[in-house]
Amino acid sequence: MLVADRYRLHVCIGRGGMGEVWQATDEVLGRAVAVKLMLANAADPSAGDRFRLEAQTAARLSHPHVVGVFDFGTWDGKLFLVMELVEGDSLAGSPSDPLVLPPERVAVVAAHAAAGLAAAHRQGVVHRDIKPGNLLVDAEGTVKLADFGIARFVDDPSAALTTTGQIVGTGLYLAPERALGQPASPASDVYSLGCVLYQLLSGRPPFRADTATALLYQHIDTPPAPPTRLGVALPPEFESYLLSLLAKQPEQRPSAQAIADWFSSGAWRSYHQAPPAPGPRHHAGPAPLPAPAPLPRHVNAPTPPPTAAVAAAPSSRRRERPAAGSGLAELSRRRPRKTAAVAGAIAFVVFMMIGMAWLS
Repeated sequence: MLVADRYRLHVCIGRGGMGEVWQATDEVLGRAVAVKLMLANAADPSAGDRFRLEAQTAARLSHPHVVGVFDFGTWDGKLFLVMELVEGDSLAGSPSDPLVLPPERVAVVAAHAAAGLAAAHRQGVVHRDIKPGNLLVDAEGTVKLADFGIARFVDDPSAALTTTGQIVGTGLYLAPERALGQPASPASDVYSLGCVLYQLLSGRPPFRADTATALLYQHIDTPPAPPTRLGVALPPEFESYLLSLLAKQPEQRPSAQAIADWFSSGAWRSYHQAPPAPGPRHHAGPAPLPAPAPLPRHVNAPTPPPTAAVAAAPSSRRRERPAAGSGLAELSRRRPRKTAAVAGAIAFVVFMMIGMAWLS
């Protein structure tokens, strides 16, 4: 099939609610491309506008981590979009066999995806639909963002509750402020990226629920469990930074550019923790978040430092001073004896005088 007398379609490589994606060849330039055809019977009356918006939005972005757009038009009553062909697969995996990657690979995904988001945010573009299926990986391991401008639930999070497929596709990665009905923002993309990274590490998204309403409440109110509690071997700095992407308040999340810089720098590999205190371990468990260690419940009284002992010495000496000044005390004790002797001598003289006068 030849589209617009130029693009030869070969194999359908993807289908969605709005259209199909074909592997094709641009016969004018002789290069492989991907052609997205909008389905003529799309039920959504705004589908055409959104399809056109995707072309216009992606065409504004030229970045190594964003799928490029080459052409857009109408053919046989259908809108078509010609894009860069990414020879690889998405990070979607499957419900029965979720994709789990080691931390060093997830760090690469984070750096690449965040760099693509930062480029979009600098152009005033919010992706609004970050999920594993929209992160494509080429043969060299480069991650590229796809499907800009076709978010199914632009500013109406309640629309995410219409079908099960939509909940799985978007509700699992929906930022709390969007669940509350607020417009999407760059911080919303950051939160969704955090959910994707969490899933790639643990094999499950940070929140799951039986109903869409319960899922939204979890995004709004429930703190995510640290991945190490799920058995993920993760450097503490990596875990702490990942959880900052999932902060409930948008202003508490880092920017996409900050995320790209942090993961590219290798800071996630650090283990800046104090060595554990010697002695037997009471229990084995996952590494805690980097935070000041709490004091144990039973603490022996600390031994005073040498300065404290020196400071206490004067008071001890003061208590011993009465013993050092025992001469005064002894003199006080001797005074009654001397007084009695003098009185006795005087009495003896008086009696002698009286006796002599009586005899004479």
